Amino acid sequence: MLTIGQMSKACSVTVKTLHHYDKIGLLKASEVDEFTGYRYYSEDQISTMLLIDRYKRYGFSLSDIQDLLKQTDPRELRRQLKFQRIRLERQREYISVTMGEIDRHMEEFERTGDIMSYQNQYQVIVKESERLVLATARNTMSVDEFGHYYGGIYERIAKTHLTPSGVTLAIYHDDEFDPAASDIELGVEILEEDKADRILEPVQCAVTMHKGPYSSLPDAYGKVVAWMKAEGWQIAGCPFEIYRKTGFDKLPPEEWETEIFFPVKR
Repeated sequence: MLTIGQMSKACSVTVKTLHHYDKIGLLKASEVDEFTGYRYYSEDQISTMLLIDRYKRYGFSLSDIQDLLKQTDPRELRRQLKFQRIRLERQREYISVTMGEIDRHMEEFERTGDIMSYQNQYQVIVKESERLVLATARNTMSVDEFGHYYGGIYERIAKTHLTPSGVTLAIYHDDEFDPAASDIELGVEILEEDKADRILEPVQCAVTMHKGPYSSLPDAYGKVVAWMKAEGWQIAGCPFEIYRKTGFDKLPPEEWETEIFFPVKR
């Protein structure tokens, strides 16, 4: 048996952490002296503690780790590890994109001396949107689920022998935006008008073009809303985005182009 201090040294983990894991039931001591309250650990608990530490490095929460330790199906364990690797890959991509954004922001700041000068890239105009014949999917979704729902649309397009034009968009139906769960309608333009789920008729809009990753889209939205207020326009419908250039065009995120539309009225 190992004392809590010996267990701490063996696993390179603090005594405080071991106390916490015992308290929440993640790794309970094998024995507790009823008179002194001292905790003792068995030697085979070292491997469990090291596995917990490895799961933490992989980014699993303590709650997730508790479930993983109880899991006896190796297929489910492999599935969880595979999904976590995908999450980490997405985080790495996000960090890479964000670092590039910081570099461009610093360059612009050094050139202009204005920390907010990046908003000057947006030119807002009022124009009529194009008429779009769409196959759509509307649901309460997070922005991370776009790929899943677009996949469903394209699968249906293939099964029903429709012809996509290459234009994709997203319509935001909620008054407030929640990236984790919003009423969003995704659309793919098709040529067969009689098979359309929806036809988006032309409407007068305040429009700007955002160039760069989707994470910085709020900059463009803020610019359009501020411009509308300054110019005396009011929102008259659901805003939508048309994805003009994307990763599917084999372009890096800094070259993606998203056109943003706000239906407006005086």
